[in-house]
Amino acid sequence: MGYALAGAALSRGWQVDLVSGPVALPPPPGAVAHRVVSAAEMLAACEPLFAGCDVFIAVAAVADFRPKSAVREKLKKSAAGGGMALELVPTVDVLKTLAGRKRPGQVVVGFAAETHDLEASAQRKLMEKNLDWIVANDVSRPGTGMEAEDNAVVLLSRAGGRWAFGPAPKRAVAEFILEKVSVVGS
Repeated sequence: MGYALAGAALSRGWQVDLVSGPVALPPPPGAVAHRVVSAAEMLAACEPLFAGCDVFIAVAAVADFRPKSAVREKLKKSAAGGGMALELVPTVDVLKTLAGRKRPGQVVVGFAAETHDLEASAQRKLMEKNLDWIVANDVSRPGTGMEAEDNAVVLLSRAGGRWAFGPAPKRAVAEFILEKVSVVGS
């Protein structure tokens, strides 16, 4: 969805910096690509870009959790003694961190990929993360969302607006989102 949004923004004449985790997709021609692997790398890449952007759209986190500790060498099965526990800790919330620095006139859009309580969860994230807009999508729905050609979304605004769109090709969904978030005061 992020790549479809980048392409749609470019077609509107917007300058686009695409900060992306590992994917098999090439960035749209004209986008400045910034490749990252971890949430910490994503925050480091986004921080200098955020201050100067008019619209910031965060489609997905790299990861919500990371291992508490890392090892430099391969762990052998024989040393694990039949099992191993992996302790995870939360990663930095890139969107919440940056939205907390939002300047007047700057528009911040987030996504809520949910499997249940779609709109309630999205509304909570909209408020907790200080967003202007949130795009909710049901990632448990077959044929839409991640790794699918189509998506179906519910767009919620801080001002109380609600719009549903799709299922439709991701590019059409991206055009719909950009059309709405470009209108002040919705």
